[in-house]
Amino acid sequence: MCQKGIKQMKSNSIPILFPKQADDSQLSFAVIAARHNGKWVFCMHQDRDTWECPGGHRDPGESIEETARRELWEETGAESFSLRPVCAYGVVSEGGAPSLGMLFYAEIFSFGPLPEAFEMKQVECFSTLPDRWTYPEIQPFLLERAFIPSAP
Repeated sequence: MCQKGIKQMKSNSIPILFPKQADDSQLSFAVIAARHNGKWVFCMHQDRDTWECPGGHRDPGESIEETARRELWEETGAESFSLRPVCAYGVVSEGGAPSLGMLFYAEIFSFGPLPEAFEMKQVECFSTLPDRWTYPEIQPFLLERAFIPSAP
């Protein structure tokens, strides 16, 4: 998966850590770099006008893979898909400890309707990456990792 040791990438202002290992109990969220028919899958939150990778926080009692599967369905309506872990990563907030999560890669084979009463208002498939990102200092690095797991 990821390279040995803790690698750190610094985007414009947010340090992103890629630890060699992380115990499942340390992972609090999952983010999924997803594709469908060769296109990137992004979703738009009902309160924003920017695009983001599907993902979210872990519910009590879930494994991190269960979190990824649930979030992918909740945020995109994906019904049939393959899913594989890529690597653990952390984001360091100003003055705080890193928050650790797991990056997954999914190939979506089919979608159902977007679940009602959830937070996403739109899902789109892009042949090129979108211009308006929700997390522009994080998401491009994660997509790179999803396709080049040994990237620095």
